[in-house]
Amino acid sequence: MTPFETAQYMLNQDEFSKWMGITLIEVREKYCLIEMPVKKEMINGLKTVHGGITFSLADSALAFSSNNTNDASVALNCMINFTKAVKLGDTLTAESVLISDTRKTGVYDISITNQHKVLVATFRGTVYKIDRKVTEL
Repeated sequence: MTPFETAQYMLNQDEFSKWMGITLIEVREKYCLIEMPVKKEMINGLKTVHGGITFSLADSALAFSSNNTNDASVALNCMINFTKAVKLGDTLTAESVLISDTRKTGVYDISITNQHKVLVATFRGTVYKIDRKVTEL
């Protein structure tokens, strides 16, 4: 399977990412670019997007980039910095780039921008490689 096919395989089974409306835009080995429209169900009491939604988008980007070689990885540690409020009607894009790769771990930086290319969050995720194939889980 190609990296895109592996990521699509994962997305087809990922009910939460499908509910969020995530679309795979570009997938290369250990890299991905995904997009998501903001829905009214994602808005919090302050009329902005709940931070958990932005975190979840970044977490999905981490999953699609770190698993797209069909070598399964799971999140070990993740942190996010919110830089700008996200509003209803925005479209978010998350780009996940590998910055460190060892035999058992990988570290990815994910940038999340809105439709105006304004940075709304940065995310760093560390994954642990579990010596299994994605398609065998």
